Amino acid sequence: MHTVNDLLKQKNRPVVWIEPLASVYDALKLMNEEHVGALCVQIDGYLVGIVSERDYVRRVILDTHTAEQTKVSEIMTHDVVTVSRDDTVVHCIALMKKHHVRHLPAVADGKPIGMISLRDLFLDVIHEKFEAHGVSEEAL
Repeated sequence: MHTVNDLLKQKNRPVVWIEPLASVYDALKLMNEEHVGALCVQIDGYLVGIVSERDYVRRVILDTHTAEQTKVSEIMTHDVVTVSRDDTVVHCIALMKKHHVRHLPAVADGKPIGMISLRDLFLDVIHEKFEAHGVSEEAL
């Protein structure tokens, strides 16, 4: 069974983050540039929240605010559900289901080390099932 650490090694990318006082517009621009659906919100390297495309839709567009004038801290999730390197893919799936989230920051000593998305978990489970049936990755 794979762990968060295994997924982070496969992704091999740094944490994409933003400061809480940045504008939501800047957060959206960064998400677009980095091709991600969520950002860790950090102060001095420590995780203080998470902001996602869904936060923007639910808390800015639907409330008819402007992204340029709204701060990330106004819409971010403060009580972030996180995982550690040793958590399993199954545990991550259970957390996402229980808390109705699509992204889980992986942390070590309070600092983000990566981001696990629902897509990451889905692809890992699919690859594991195909491997169990003798289907090579190249065939996918």
